[in-house]
Amino acid sequence: MATLREIRRRIASITNIAQVTDAMRVVAAARLRRAQENITATRPYAEKLDTILGHLISQIENPTHPLLERREVKHVCLISVSGDRGLCGSFNSNVIRTTTQRSQHYQANGADVTLICIGRRTHEHFSRRGYDITDAYVNIFRQLEFQTAVDVVHEFEQLYVDKQIDRVEVIYNNFKSAILQTVLVEQLLPLEPEVPEGDELFLDYVYEPGQEALFEMLLSKDLNMQMWKVLLDSNAAEQAARMAAMENATQKANELIDELILQRNRARQTQITTEISEIVSGAAALEG
Repeated sequence: MATLREIRRRIASITNIAQVTDAMRVVAAARLRRAQENITATRPYAEKLDTILGHLISQIENPTHPLLERREVKHVCLISVSGDRGLCGSFNSNVIRTTTQRSQHYQANGADVTLICIGRRTHEHFSRRGYDITDAYVNIFRQLEFQTAVDVVHEFEQLYVDKQIDRVEVIYNNFKSAILQTVLVEQLLPLEPEVPEGDELFLDYVYEPGQEALFEMLLSKDLNMQMWKVLLDSNAAEQAARMAAMENATQKANELIDELILQRNRARQTQITTEISEIVSGAAALEG
């Protein structure tokens, strides 16, 4: 059985840990509020832009563009988006597991797979295992900027136009709420905007400077916006996951402290009882 001194040391140590995890929970909660505001403001614009592209495709006869070209899938680029730090539950491991599964799926079908890693965790994991990594973006979530999304898009867009890759997918944590984040796999290239059905608001639209010119201009903008939405989603999901993980850690630490306090009280009671017994025994011996 642990001594009274050891129990007291454990209580002090776990109390310090609980204070740290609670502070991390507060920081994550503050960051989550800002990240949630950003993704909430961005989603409607990204969705409407995708809808406009879908309508333009439906109005243009035989639209031709390198980003719309569908080819036999021989080379695939997977964009794996994780965080730069841990202590966020299964946030990073879920993305890594899904990326591994998608890679194995394409390799089993005879396709080569290359990765673009966004976040330190995916980069460290896949680089140690010898995966083909085209590029890595590390520590971008400290100060997330739209230019980062533009840089990522420019990289895989050029590879696709040059026919070095035949498909691009992004794997990331989608932010649903503070308690729910789900891993999504979305195809970025070839572009497949959804054609709106029964949307009468588009029937009388007159596009200037013309549908084809506007379509050409909006393609890259749509990709940039979709990538930006992915980064914002992942950032919000990471903060939510970290807040939940730190809250659970703090709760477990407090429960362990309560158990140790009971052990300390029992140990003190045992020590006092032993001392009383020794005093009584000593007194009895003196009287005898």
